[in-house]
Amino acid sequence: MNNLIAAIIGLVLGILIGFYIPFTYPDSYTLYISVGILASLDSVFGAIRASLEGKYNNSIFITGFFTNAILAGFLAYLGDKLGVPLYYAPIIVFGGRLFDNFAVIRRVLLGKMMDKKKTS
Repeated sequence: MNNLIAAIIGLVLGILIGFYIPFTYPDSYTLYISVGILASLDSVFGAIRASLEGKYNNSIFITGFFTNAILAGFLAYLGDKLGVPLYYAPIIVFGGRLFDNFAVIRRVLLGKMMDKKKTS
């Protein structure tokens, strides 16, 4: 329960900081940032999935979060410099995994709800 409270506090603080600190970036970085955010969301949903399955490891989450985001941004940058749309690779991979993780999370939560319903 303490981890959930810490996660909610971190989320609220992150949202507040994002709204109240005036930070802008050039339009040319939009592709890199969006691909990095997609990779980060994949890591977050993967962590939620692992937590629900009882397989969560904080070291794996933190390293995956940063390395996935950096790799996705690097592929987008490299593709931009080569004139090849390499950003499609992280979009397809991380987007597919995001939906897969969300589907598993949904199934696990529905299974838990059904088990509670049967026992009551």
